[in-house]
Amino acid sequence: MKYKLVIFDFDGTLADSFPWALSIYDEIIERHDLTRIDRGQVAGLRSTDARHIIKLYKVRWWKLPRIAKDLGMMMSRDADKIPVFAGVGELLHSLSEAGVMLALVTSNSLENVGKILGAENMALISHFECGASLYGKKAKFKKILRRSGMNASDTLCIGDEIRDIQAARKANIATGVVAWGYTNVDALLALAPDEVFASVGDILKIAA
Repeated sequence: MKYKLVIFDFDGTLADSFPWALSIYDEIIERHDLTRIDRGQVAGLRSTDARHIIKLYKVRWWKLPRIAKDLGMMMSRDADKIPVFAGVGELLHSLSEAGVMLALVTSNSLENVGKILGAENMALISHFECGASLYGKKAKFKKILRRSGMNASDTLCIGDEIRDIQAARKANIATGVVAWGYTNVDALLALAPDEVFASVGDILKIAA
């Protein structure tokens, strides 16, 4: 087996939350008095990293926790509108049955993850680190490694954002990217990740 531990991101990797994020765009802009960007620019933003987006929206760093809190509350309110990607349940079951330990690191809350992922899928995941700050995933990855007893060399992080790759590399963990998340896959490929997954089912190759 190539990897003994797989650490998943949540939004954009397991949960199809991008359409929902677009649906609450106006509400967040108005609540926090942010710079309004034409929706035609969204495609371009999907090819850049979080720091650039924060700068473009002229978001003060001190506002980020408040914005994150509001997003979490709104997602909890709308959780029934946010599905997991097709095949996620089968994927988690198959990896678990193959002996792969599963973990999840996300900036989202454990409550929201549970509402969207469901109890059956949650039970397949051994370790959760939720509420990660924008650039706090490296520390969360390290906590998962310590608690699981796994080596970084036996671990793969699977995510959909540039910051996922950056954090995993800082923790000396192999990087895997998905082609269906928030960030345009070409922007992720430019960073030369260790694994690239074109479909949810494609992730099963790591258990071979």
